[in-house]
Amino acid sequence: MILTKHVRVWLALLLAPFAVMAQPQPSTLKGVPFHNITLEVSLKPFRQNDKAYIRETAREMFTQWHSMLRHADTVSVMLWTGDGSEILEYKGDPGQRLEWARYIGNPNTEHAVGSGPKELSIHERAYLYLESPPEFTYDDLKFIVATLKEEGRKVTGKPIRIGETFDPGPEFAKSDFKYKRHREILGGSAMGHNTMVSCYSILKADSEPYAGFPNGIPEGTPFGTFLGRQVRRLTDDMGFDFIWLSNGFGFGVEGWSSTGAIFDGKGFDQEKLAATHSKIADFWKYFRAECPDIQVQTRGTNLSTGADLARDGVDLKSIYKDKNILPPPNSPWAALDGDFGLEMVGYMSRMAELPDERYLFRYYTHDPWWINSPWLDRYGREPHDIYLPLAVSRINAKGEVKLPSHLNFLSIDDSFGNMPTQVPDEVTPHILKARYDAPTAPGPLVWVYPFDEYYDWAFRFKDRLPEIYYGDWLIRQALNNGLPVNTVISTGSFQKVIGQNPARFKESVLLTIVPEAGSALEKALITFVENGGKLMVYGPAGHAGKAFLDLLNLQNVTPLEGEFKISSVYAGDEMKSSYPNKIVHSALFSGGGVATRVQNAKEPFTKILSQMNQGSEKRDVAWVREQKDWNGGKVVYIRGTNSSKFTGGKLLTPDDPSQLFTGPLLLRYALQEFGIDLGIAKENPSIKNPVLTVSRSHNAFIFSGYNPNTTIRNKFRFPQGAPLLNGLDTQLEKGRSVYSLPTAWNRESRVFVEQNEGMVSLKELHSGEMGITKRYRISGLQNATVRIYPHEDISPEQFNAYLNANYPWRQGRIAFKAGDERFGKHFVVEGVTGDLVVAW
Repeated sequence: MILTKHVRVWLALLLAPFAVMAQPQPSTLKGVPFHNITLEVSLKPFRQNDKAYIRETAREMFTQWHSMLRHADTVSVMLWTGDGSEILEYKGDPGQRLEWARYIGNPNTEHAVGSGPKELSIHERAYLYLESPPEFTYDDLKFIVATLKEEGRKVTGKPIRIGETFDPGPEFAKSDFKYKRHREILGGSAMGHNTMVSCYSILKADSEPYAGFPNGIPEGTPFGTFLGRQVRRLTDDMGFDFIWLSNGFGFGVEGWSSTGAIFDGKGFDQEKLAATHSKIADFWKYFRAECPDIQVQTRGTNLSTGADLARDGVDLKSIYKDKNILPPPNSPWAALDGDFGLEMVGYMSRMAELPDERYLFRYYTHDPWWINSPWLDRYGREPHDIYLPLAVSRINAKGEVKLPSHLNFLSIDDSFGNMPTQVPDEVTPHILKARYDAPTAPGPLVWVYPFDEYYDWAFRFKDRLPEIYYGDWLIRQALNNGLPVNTVISTGSFQKVIGQNPARFKESVLLTIVPEAGSALEKALITFVENGGKLMVYGPAGHAGKAFLDLLNLQNVTPLEGEFKISSVYAGDEMKSSYPNKIVHSALFSGGGVATRVQNAKEPFTKILSQMNQGSEKRDVAWVREQKDWNGGKVVYIRGTNSSKFTGGKLLTPDDPSQLFTGPLLLRYALQEFGIDLGIAKENPSIKNPVLTVSRSHNAFIFSGYNPNTTIRNKFRFPQGAPLLNGLDTQLEKGRSVYSLPTAWNRESRVFVEQNEGMVSLKELHSGEMGITKRYRISGLQNATVRIYPHEDISPEQFNAYLNANYPWRQGRIAFKAGDERFGKHFVVEGVTGDLVVAW
């Protein structure tokens, strides 16, 4: 009897974690769950090498993020153990001392840790994060991995996966392997000359024993072979489930720079492309030959698909053939340099095509190495770098909207090993709100990204690298100047979707490059426009076919570059001093010279929007064309000047907007041809423009923005009227809603108003009535036409409209009608004066 009781107790303890799992998931969670949420962390929180202390710390990691982790199927922890040298140095001995990331700053400089004059920066000299950090062995690391799995399972009731990291640079831990014994593997200049491990380097002979090479490293061993075998041994012995390749590793030799093996800032060396491409491909071949089964997660570069290909030979298309790899997420560098346009372009260009449907969003909460906690300082606790990238979605080949399946937090500990609960407490609600309002349909502007075309052009032609490089930089600068691009589909997927569902993008303007002559894409785009589609095309047209040139009414003439005078039909942004009328077009950074003219300027269906003049020479650089037999279809062509250049820094430097016109502004201005007016009022050209996204979620329009200067005013008008942002008031100006908004903002709009002037507000009310889930009041209307976008499943019988009425809503019903299908599902109430209440 006693034995039976003891057995029951033992079984209860053994099955306790599984009992948690077996409980039915309550239906209280909202939004699309993540497949996986990863907590990134260093070993710094484990301040004592004591098993009880390690277990308690591990438990706290999961506890403080529990409200977020409830929204995941699986939870992972990614350990920033060291700098990856713990993989390279591993000998297979559990008692081997572990060199781990116990530093603040760069420990691989000429100055010893904690030494040198005080004025040295932490990039020049490192400190220990504690006066006496604990020592660890590989056996201790194995215990930490096992403990994280055990405690995470107890707290969350979910499967726990643990990942290891490899970084190519000198940032996180001391590395004799990289910087003393094997300097032949170094290249790049991201943190000084020859400081980053090149993935395609070759190792010299080494007699030291390693876990995968007990007799030493043979002369000429590819680094991919060595790393792959060491990763396999370490992950097997320690219990790791995946490996993260950091800071561009595996994606060329320069992860942070606008230059690379092909482009040196002065020109593109086409002859190096094939060899560089082959070297990168060889790394992946050698690496996977040694560890074929482990999942690889990647950081990627700070740039974009086209720019990486043209400057450094990175063939993402080939890398994506590996189906056990996660694609790179959004870069965290916008927190450092404010270049959210580049973050968004990199993110979208890499998700246009994927190995499968999985991709991840990564958010920069803390930095375990460089004494900054972005949520608390760099972002100033403003959530713009949450709402902007989480407004992004991709459309797959079936026409489905796909959201990020994985979410990473870099990191949950700060540079001193602290894990303040303030950060998860404040960040989690914004992540969840963005997920609740996640896109469910294509946005108003859809980027049709030339993923396949860029790789085809790079290797088939000898003169297309500048064009490939230019395209992403143009869109980067357009986004940084207020162009709302947050939906992406590849050209290949677009052709499949439009063939199956021609109306899929009827509410969107498509944005893409000039297609290749005679291509299937050319035919698809022409058919799209002729069937009523809205299209904006950018870039050089030197390789366009006759059919597309005819569609655009375009002819190519002698290309010009240099300084021009620019004119436009648009008044532009409102400022006390206007933008300059001078622009510099560099052929190197803009895909060639300006060679475009309207073929037949007298044709009544073509309207020139912008011209550039150089002496007696004139080039047409933007125009719109529409024909009566296109069923409402319209095409805008913009040649596009990338108003940026290489000045020696990591990224291309934009031209000074107080001295030169910013060419990509024309993309935002030209949206007016489709009825979308996104004006900005500010003091002068030098004030940075806001970044904007407009996504569609359950038939609502979700506006999100980053206003680097809060004195600016946003002015909005769509074909449906002026959008009203929920909870705010606006003073209408010439039919546009006008808002002064904070640094970071995120608002829903389900109501558009046609009214020239007046103060109008949109406020949500409580239901107060059985069968009603939403109720809004629109105030300040003067003979207005109001368009309302309820949830997509609301029928006319479920929709209610009241004029100048109040609870209990027995009086004041007003007639409404279904709206124009061109603008999506909505209802219209006309001639409204006073307050309108709508409910469903």
